Amino acid sequence: MNYRQAQYLLGAAKLDQLPPDQGIEVAFAGRSNAGKSSALNTLTQQKSLARTSKTPGRTQLINVFTLDEHRRLIDLPGYGYAKVPEAMKRQWQAELSRYLQQRRCLHGMVLLMDIRHFLKDADVQILTWAAEVELPVHCLLSKSDKLKSGAKSKAVMQCKKQLKELHPKATVQAFSSLKREGLDQLYSRLDNWYEPPMLD
Repeated sequence: MNYRQAQYLLGAAKLDQLPPDQGIEVAFAGRSNAGKSSALNTLTQQKSLARTSKTPGRTQLINVFTLDEHRRLIDLPGYGYAKVPEAMKRQWQAELSRYLQQRRCLHGMVLLMDIRHFLKDADVQILTWAAEVELPVHCLLSKSDKLKSGAKSKAVMQCKKQLKELHPKATVQAFSSLKREGLDQLYSRLDNWYEPPMLD
């Protein structure tokens, strides 16, 4: 897959504003300060495909990026940290749950978590929803450049151990947008989800 050809298509406040439920989608989810936008920009080798901000929680829509006629990247609203009204947080949560559990073309989810603060309550909720519908999840422990090698390995092992109870089939890796660490492993996982080619 050529992820550099990703293009912004639309931002949806609700599920019924999304493209038709066909083709293949892979969603990126994570707390508002987990580095999700930076990861998407690193993945696509585009500096500003996804908006990055020093104010966490700026992604308030389901942002859709096309890779080709049949494949899409989905940037889900950041959760858990944003300084927004409680009613809006509840609306996001409801839409997020419905998207993960009802979207048939969703083939996998990349869950971004800060390697120093992983599996918070909101992350656990997302994983629980995904496990209920057997949605494949690949966890990116972001900002791995903040830890030394030994601490990094320990964090990955600890996360793997905890994931066995939450979502037994979920996978996990360390990732750094700044150092581009773990990018090949992420590409491999995404390529697997986006195949085989759609023959609509």
